[in-house]
Amino acid sequence: MSRKSGIGRALKWIAFGLLGLILAVVLGTVVPRPLLPTMATAAATAAVGERILILSSPIHTDIAIPLNDETRARFGFTGEAGVPLDHLEARWLIFGWGGRSFYLETPTWSDLKPMPVFRALTVDRSVMHVDIAGAIVEPQPSVASVDLDRAAFERLMTFISQSFARKDGAVVPVEGFSYGYADRFFEAEGTFNALFGCNTWTARALREAGLQTGLWNPLPSTLGLSLRLHN
Repeated sequence: MSRKSGIGRALKWIAFGLLGLILAVVLGTVVPRPLLPTMATAAATAAVGERILILSSPIHTDIAIPLNDETRARFGFTGEAGVPLDHLEARWLIFGWGGRSFYLETPTWSDLKPMPVFRALTVDRSVMHVDIAGAIVEPQPSVASVDLDRAAFERLMTFISQSFARKDGAVVPVEGFSYGYADRFFEAEGTFNALFGCNTWTARALREAGLQTGLWNPLPSTLGLSLRLHN
């Protein structure tokens, strides 16, 4: 086989791979999961309990829940680790799940290094990032809101709580890492891979709350589109 034909064959397989990935992303967005709406989804608009926010960047999504007496008590363990839950201007409690190496070592794009990228593209341990926020302007392209009934909101909080890894019944803070004074990292359940990463965790959380997402949503843009299509 000549070198030229070998290169041509390699390019053909690369093209097939890219087309397959594009098809998977499209189908993962337009095919709903679950296939049929749950009873919780149908009832949500009739019995609103809490409003949550989905915060998006180009590659990552977080879930923000109202910061009130109930959620302070439910996630008091984050306050014990240093998240200032009683801050006078705090209105939202924000959770984001992600790859340990990339999340901890890349607070800004200028901090990007090869090893965290390699681990994100292969397999890495996971962490949970917890932060607070004041008033968040709505609507805006990076913020989507969802109204949940009480039962759905409770299931969401349970899913988030169970995403924290525990040792002897207690969560495990990651010492020495934060992006600012108000946020903290914690060891999390599950392993991370870029194809099944932070946005697929957000999608799972929303499905626990009774919403339909796409079958596979590796990007914030596809997750947002699937939520608009199916809910």
